[in-house]
Amino acid sequence: MRIVHLEAGRHLYGGARQVEHLINGLAELEIDNVLVCPRGSAVAEANVPADIVELPLRGDLDVGQISRISRVLRSRPISLLHVHSRRGADLYGGRAAQRAGVASLITRRVESFEPAAWLRFKLRPYGRIVAISRAIETDLTARVGLAGHRVARVASAVSVSTVSRRDSAERLRATLEIPDDARVIGTVAQLIPRKGHATLLRAFADVTRRQPDLWLVIFGRGPRAAPLKRWAEKLRITERVVFAGFRDDIAALMPGLDVMVHAAAREGLGVAVLEAMAAGVPVVATRVGGVPDIIDDGLSGVLVRPGDTAAIAAAIERLLEDKELSVTLAECGRQRIASAFSVERMASAYLNLYRETLHEYGRAG
Repeated sequence: MRIVHLEAGRHLYGGARQVEHLINGLAELEIDNVLVCPRGSAVAEANVPADIVELPLRGDLDVGQISRISRVLRSRPISLLHVHSRRGADLYGGRAAQRAGVASLITRRVESFEPAAWLRFKLRPYGRIVAISRAIETDLTARVGLAGHRVARVASAVSVSTVSRRDSAERLRATLEIPDDARVIGTVAQLIPRKGHATLLRAFADVTRRQPDLWLVIFGRGPRAAPLKRWAEKLRITERVVFAGFRDDIAALMPGLDVMVHAAAREGLGVAVLEAMAAGVPVVATRVGGVPDIIDDGLSGVLVRPGDTAAIAAAIERLLEDKELSVTLAECGRQRIASAFSVERMASAYLNLYRETLHEYGRAG
C-alpha cells in the first residue's frame, strides 16, 4: 500500500507534527508514504521515511493545485490520498483525487465556524472524514449533517518522553536565563487569539502576588506576539515572562516545567496538552473541544472553564503548593498518553480506515 499525504501548512506546528508521527508509524507497518507539501516549507525538511514532493500550494484561491496534485497522483502507483490540512488542501485535494481516479480521506483537526453547506461541499469527494476529537465528530454529524458512516474518530498521538525532568529543568533555566531556584509554568501554542494567552497572563499576574519566585515561559509565535508583550507590560510582569518563540528543542525543555497551562478558548484536541502529559508535567487546561477527551479532571490533570482567570490562577497555585497531587497527576497523565494516545495506536487505526475506504471505493467503482 502506498499513501500520499497532503499537508499544506508551511511550519512544523501541531498538525504537521501529527503527519510526521503518522508517517513514522505507518512505515513501521511497512506502508510506503509520499508527502506532498509546500515548496520551500519547513514541512519539506521533515526527517520522515517518505518521498517528499514539493508543490506550489497557495491556499483557497489556488485552483491550479487540483491539476498539480492530480499529476502527482498519476505519476506513480497510489492506493489513497490522505489530506491533513485546510489552506485549500481540503477544498482541492479530494477533487484532485477524483480526477486521478484515486480514493481519498481527510482529517479534520479543528472545530470550524464555516457554514454547514460549504463544508458539505468541500468534504463531498472524501470517502472518510476523520475527526480527532468527539467535539469535532459531533460538529460534523450534528451541525454539518454528514452521514455517521462517513465520519470516524482517530485521536492525535505523541511519544512518551524519556528525558529526565531534573536534567530538563536545568537545561530550561540555563537556556532561557531563568534563575536556578525559580519555579516555572509554561504554555505551548501559536500566538493567536483563540489560544487564550491574554487570560493566562492575567492569571499569572494574580498568582505572582503570592508566588514571587514564579516565572512564565510562552513557547510559540504568531500575530499576537506584540500585543501580548504590551499586555504583559501593562500587568507589570514583563521581568518574569519569557516569550521563547518557536523552538526545535522544546521536547527537551518541556519536561523541565513545573506546570503546563493550556488556556485556549477553542481547541480541536490539544496536541500541546498531549505533549506535556507525555513529558510527565502536570497540566491545567480549559474544558474546550477535545481537551476533555485527554484529561480526566482530577485524575490526569485539572480542567477549568475557558476564560475563567480566577479558576486558572487557583489551579496553578494548587499544583505548585500540593507536590503530592502534582506528582500523582503527572504520573497518571503519562500512563494515559502511553495507553490511549500512542503513535502505534494512531497508525494502526488509520491503516484500518485506509483499508475500509479502499474497499468501499472499489465497490462503488
